Amino acid sequence: MTTALLVAALLMGFFGSPHCLGMCGGLVTAFGLSMKDVSPAKRRALVATYHFGRLTSYAFLGLVAGLIGTAVLQPLMQSNSAPRILLGLVLVFVGVTMLGAPFLKNLERFGMRFWQYLSPIRQKVFPLNTFPRALSAGLLWGFLPCGLVYGALLIAVVAHNPLSGAALMFVFGLGTVPMLVATHETVGWLRDKIGRFRLRQLNGAVMVLSGLAVVFFPIAMSNMHGDHGGGQGMEHGDTMMITDTDGTTHHDMSQMDHSMPNMDDESAAME
Repeated sequence: MTTALLVAALLMGFFGSPHCLGMCGGLVTAFGLSMKDVSPAKRRALVATYHFGRLTSYAFLGLVAGLIGTAVLQPLMQSNSAPRILLGLVLVFVGVTMLGAPFLKNLERFGMRFWQYLSPIRQKVFPLNTFPRALSAGLLWGFLPCGLVYGALLIAVVAHNPLSGAALMFVFGLGTVPMLVATHETVGWLRDKIGRFRLRQLNGAVMVLSGLAVVFFPIAMSNMHGDHGGGQGMEHGDTMMITDTDGTTHHDMSQMDHSMPNMDDESAAME
């Protein structure tokens, strides 16, 4: 997996984090209220703990996505260009989703059923006044249905490598952390800047263009090299033909040169 793909996942998490705040804002508020009786220092440590749990869940989901990609997509990857084309198409799909297309809404509804199923377990982690509870809350939080998370998981699938998928999802989660741990004033500032400059949409457009480049740029370069190679082949062919002709001429000339002494000898004998 390239560094560029990790950077894309990080930016996807950061610029998509206002959406994450809308989905997770209630959960963050509930976590905060449950820690109102702990000291500020311990509160910060508990916050770091449940975010670590969330990123661990993301990494686990990325690992599973990578395993699925390896098992399901490997038979389809016989062609050298197949992994590249599939990755490019997924990047385009995720980019269009970040631009606002509701492609993953149905998947979010399906995930919500699983989230509701976890409700009895979620109730047991409150209040978040101990580190095991905070870690457990973070691990559960990682399964909250989110279209942005599902988009990142699609990229992890086409990476068709379990460790790459885990690393990609962990980095994606890191991108969402600043928005979710910021103070109220900072949250407002970040949301204003990301919304005003349409940074999420810009990132989506970059992902679409990146996906198209991944698919079509090597094809265009291959065609250009093919045309250039064809011209070189003709030139080499012409050179070979010229060389053959020269060789024959020189060979014929040598035969004529060798025959000249014989003619002189015959003339001398006649005299």
